[in-house]
Amino acid sequence: MLLVVCHIGFAKNALGQNNIDGLRIWPSPNTTRLVFDLTNTPKFTYFPLANPERLVLDIENTAKNFDFSKVNNESNLVKKVRYSKAKNANSIRVVIELSKKLDKNVFALQPTKPYGNRLVIDFTDTSAPTAPQIVLDAKSSNNRDIVIVLDAGHGGEDPGSIGPSKSYEKNVTLGISKRLATLINKEKGLKAIMTRTGDYYISPNARPQIARKHKADLFVSVHADAFTTPQPSGASVWVLSMKRANSELGRWIERTERHSELLGGAAEVIQNTANERYLAEALLDMSMDHSLTTSYDLSRDVIKQLGRVTKMHKKTPQAASLAVLTSPDIPSILVETGFISNPKEEKNLNWSAYRQKLAQSIFSGIKEHFKSSPPDGSLWAKWKQETRTHKVRSGESLSLLAQRYNVSLSQLKQVNNLRSDVVKIGQVLTIPRT
Repeated sequence: MLLVVCHIGFAKNALGQNNIDGLRIWPSPNTTRLVFDLTNTPKFTYFPLANPERLVLDIENTAKNFDFSKVNNESNLVKKVRYSKAKNANSIRVVIELSKKLDKNVFALQPTKPYGNRLVIDFTDTSAPTAPQIVLDAKSSNNRDIVIVLDAGHGGEDPGSIGPSKSYEKNVTLGISKRLATLINKEKGLKAIMTRTGDYYISPNARPQIARKHKADLFVSVHADAFTTPQPSGASVWVLSMKRANSELGRWIERTERHSELLGGAAEVIQNTANERYLAEALLDMSMDHSLTTSYDLSRDVIKQLGRVTKMHKKTPQAASLAVLTSPDIPSILVETGFISNPKEEKNLNWSAYRQKLAQSIFSGIKEHFKSSPPDGSLWAKWKQETRTHKVRSGESLSLLAQRYNVSLSQLKQVNNLRSDVVKIGQVLTIPRT
């Protein structure tokens, strides 16, 4: 039997009896996090049991005064949390019943607002299937969807920034991301995949990996900014800094066994020779240059659209070494939708209609970008090749052209970004597909 003993340094107030003040269970598709809220720093031991699978947790100098039956549990990995006979009169024994054999990680956390002392247990189902790979068939390579991975910042035990009215950033980002996913999936030729669809935690470094597994054409991370004073306001868009990009590129080159994740079929031509590193570096450098250029161009399109619905804190793309922007091979942007620390913006960010406006503006920027620069092999790239144009002649009107090409007047105005029915002689119009 495996016994793990954990001694955590005691603060002065940890010398008294400890109490369990709460238990929160955060399920996700393949993981579940249990968080015990404690009055003081815990001293604990734990060990696993099999047939059936359980994790036994002994917490010293702690009262048996919390009712686990009242805790909401929607996890498919954790069946039940209950007490058992303690090993001595001064401790408690907690048994966590599991649905199957799981990887476990148990650790204590010091107080950080809004939480106090915590004992955290992460369960991971390593037998669960990984995210599906998107394999492009040769026959459909010119008709594939443009894949956009949406990352709702924070989640679960990590609330993100907290507004003056106690609004959590994690809820704002998920609300906007879900609306954005709906808009994307309604558009033919686009496909949205979310890194999280509920209130659970995913590490920042794992989020870009999800985008890579799905062979994403774009990674968009949604956040809400905060500052120590309530005055700052407005949205901004961030891209990967060159310093961070070069650092990530170096890591990929050093880890030669993962070249194929970035290079696809090109990795097959790289042999294990002295020249391997230089070939890999050249190919990765080209990939990085393309993704950074695309990220910057896209961020400008998104800024333009965001500026129509909200104040911009920064009117040009900002570059930073942010944890979620670690994919030099995938165009990536981080959108700060506003300052949750600003009372007015906090109120707006909690308003459903305002979230919809933000989602619509981000979507419009993405759509505008891919309309002009669709990825190779996508349905939108095929459409662009087939796009018809018309040069306006004397005596022609917008309504006349709509009738001639059998399209609606509203469609004709939308694809040409026209706000009125007025057209000029010599003006070149894009004729939408029917």
